[in-house]
Amino acid sequence: MSVLVLVLSVGAACCLGFGFVLQQNAAQRAPLGDFLSLRLLIDLVRVPRWLGGIALMVAGMVLGAIALGQGEISLVEPLLATNLLFALALSRHQTKQPLGRQGWAGLLLLAGGVTTFIVAGEPRGGTALTDPLRHWLIIGVMIGLALLLTTYAKRSRLSSGPVLLALAAGLLYGVQDALTRVSGQRFSEGGLAELFTGWQPYAVLALGVTGLVLVQSAFETAPLRMSLPALTAAQPLAGIICGVGFLGDRLRTDTGALAWEAAGLAAIVAGIVLLGLHPAMPKGVVPRERLPSLQTQ
Repeated sequence: MSVLVLVLSVGAACCLGFGFVLQQNAAQRAPLGDFLSLRLLIDLVRVPRWLGGIALMVAGMVLGAIALGQGEISLVEPLLATNLLFALALSRHQTKQPLGRQGWAGLLLLAGGVTTFIVAGEPRGGTALTDPLRHWLIIGVMIGLALLLTTYAKRSRLSSGPVLLALAAGLLYGVQDALTRVSGQRFSEGGLAELFTGWQPYAVLALGVTGLVLVQSAFETAPLRMSLPALTAAQPLAGIICGVGFLGDRLRTDTGALAWEAAGLAAIVAGIVLLGLHPAMPKGVVPRERLPSLQTQ
């Protein structure tokens, strides 16, 4: 594994984790009438803390894009999942909660799962598939699942809705990461002319904006502990599926390796859930009577 890819991926995870906490701190004060609407972003853009969170998220996405240009998506995505460790660190600083057994168990499961998956799978590059049907089938399934989850979330927005929205956003972000890698390859092959004559960069932008609305709506209506684990778990799984499905990433496929890869992914998800449910994570939405203070936060 390239040290550069490791540093870039962990740096991206750090920025993303800190950014998500700051975004949720601000989004929880937004009016519920903005749920799943671009008005939510218009309201939040006037909040300094939210802008700081977005700046960190953008920095994380840039670092992640560079990492994707240097390494396989099946390698980068599990490392990006460690953003939850940094989110927990900032939340602990805000809440003064000790890490405790749950925190240590989640940390060890997440770190151990990432290590196990990478060591067992040995992600490596290959030749991207040129079959457009396979591209569109995988991307269509991911976007279709995200649309289905969003539809159900609108019906139960204050119960299971935030989790469903976070899952949908994670799927979209996983596809976005895959298309970011494709866009980087097009740019390296033919510069800006080659990049902007393809549909991929426009899809990256559309997926990014849509995912942002979904995430902020999830942050608006529920504690971070409900939404961030789902988001963090869905994104690497979707990215790995895209990487292996049409980007040409290769993993070891012998029986022993597959068993360890599955165990690694299961440990990652379990660690994410434990960390996401940690008492240090922000606990809930702000009472609506405090909404007038939104722009000063």
